[in-house]
Amino acid sequence: MELHDVWFVLIAVLWTGYFFLEGFDFGVGILTKLLARDRPERRVLINTIGPVWDGNEVWLLTAGGATFAAFPEWYATLFSGFYLPLLLILVCLIVRGVAFEYRAKRPEENWQRNWETAIFWTSLLPAFLWGVAFGNLVGGVKIDQDFEYVGNVWDLLNPHALLGGLVTLTLFTFHGAVFTALKTVGEIRERARKLALKVGLATAVFASIFLLWTQIDSGDGKSLVALVVAVGALVAALVANQAGREGWSFALSGVTIVAAVAMLFLTLFPNVMPSTLNENWSLTVTNASSSPYTLKIMTWCAGIATPIVLLYQGWTYWVFRKRIGTQHIAEAAH
Repeated sequence: MELHDVWFVLIAVLWTGYFFLEGFDFGVGILTKLLARDRPERRVLINTIGPVWDGNEVWLLTAGGATFAAFPEWYATLFSGFYLPLLLILVCLIVRGVAFEYRAKRPEENWQRNWETAIFWTSLLPAFLWGVAFGNLVGGVKIDQDFEYVGNVWDLLNPHALLGGLVTLTLFTFHGAVFTALKTVGEIRERARKLALKVGLATAVFASIFLLWTQIDSGDGKSLVALVVAVGALVAALVANQAGREGWSFALSGVTIVAAVAMLFLTLFPNVMPSTLNENWSLTVTNASSSPYTLKIMTWCAGIATPIVLLYQGWTYWVFRKRIGTQHIAEAAH
């Protein structure tokens, strides 16, 4: 296996980690409007992800940086062609971070409610837009002989991509609901389990159609195995949720995300950005990669830094592993 193949796999792993971790905190952000009934319950939901949401975004920064360094042609075409949706995602992530930090700076209800509304929308929009972006990535876009995107933003809003957006939106919301059930106690935990069932059923429908569509268009035997694992894990997550086994349900919803992302990257390889105009104009792991020397240096750096990142992030989750409820919110207790 060549180094550019290794880095394609590593970038797939980084995106998988990002969607697994940021997926549930996007879901929790969406649930602040769908699940929480009052101010203390919204605080409970926000507190479940408060210690970890910013660490989860490290995976996105690393995935973007790795793509820029390992596949500069891919990075340039991707960010120029998907400029508007990626800019909107970036703005949402900035506002979302500010909302988490500023929400508790003042006690007025209007102040906090406005920031909570910002958390909801800046969680929902990226959850949808990431699916649109990856739906276009695997479906192919208009790339010319100079490896430049020649379409427009409306070309990105095609049925396959929009369905991909619905898949990530519902999947992340389901992932967030089972995470909420895992991390909370009392009535909010029970409501999270009930909502997870409803959202999970919708996810199963959208995901099955989208993944099967992708498989028929560009899949092979390996991607078919990943598809079966993704759908099977989602069904098993729903069963575990109904049985009150939140830990298993969360783990299985995570497996669903891992298998689904793996399938998308398996359908891509050896392309990194297929062209719908001419398959010979597609960006591949070969024509879009950096020099072997650059990839070699990156491999050494990644081998040293990655275990350190995994250790400190794992420690964070261990420290904040306990369940919480409204009784742990000071103003609610009084």
